[in-house]
Amino acid sequence: MAGRVLIVEDQRDLADLLAHNLRLEGLEVRTAHSGPEALGAATSWAPDLVILDLMLPGMDGFEVLRTLRGHSRDLPVIILSARGEEQDKIRGFRLDADQYVTKPFSLVELLERVHALLRRRANRPAVPDDASLITFGDVCVDPQARSATRRGESVTLSPKAFDLLLTLVRRGGRVASRAELLRDVWGYGPLVLSRTVDSHIVELRRKLEDDPAEPRHIVTVFKSGYRFER
Repeated sequence: MAGRVLIVEDQRDLADLLAHNLRLEGLEVRTAHSGPEALGAATSWAPDLVILDLMLPGMDGFEVLRTLRGHSRDLPVIILSARGEEQDKIRGFRLDADQYVTKPFSLVELLERVHALLRRRANRPAVPDDASLITFGDVCVDPQARSATRRGESVTLSPKAFDLLLTLVRRGGRVASRAELLRDVWGYGPLVLSRTVDSHIVELRRKLEDDPAEPRHIVTVFKSGYRFER
């Protein structure tokens, strides 16, 4: 499976090692060693996936990710970092990183993660399933445009929050466990935190519910998960 991978890593030996192994997998690879260089490469080369270190000269990885997300909502990003604290992982996922891998890491596992995300990107339909408008309460969601309004006013949802909402809606009122949502929305991995789901549920309720503390549409099912109700 062909694909373009941008490696953003200030340790040149590590960047070269990753690039060599990804090329052996049949992928096109470019490397960048600073935040500004990464953004320039992302703009000029249009990668299919980014492997992103956090500790970079010129601009840290979180700022790079925030800027990337401002231009592309769907570009897969794997954070690869020596910073393994929970708060760093949560911050990365709130900025819509797809995966968070801590150093030292398994090269074989990283390559599998890359292929899994590239497959998901390649297999994603240009128009989501059931592209008709979704309405509930005073909210209108357009899956094709990936936009939402409430009382006629535009509502900004993060890419993963939007995907989470569509996933819940399409379950037709059936309960979705956190594990199922992690798998379906984030591609699931052992480093993805279940709290990631909860933080995005909080975002959806805050922006779409009349009373986020007593939600009518995005409902918690005790010890089971979440369910969408019209």
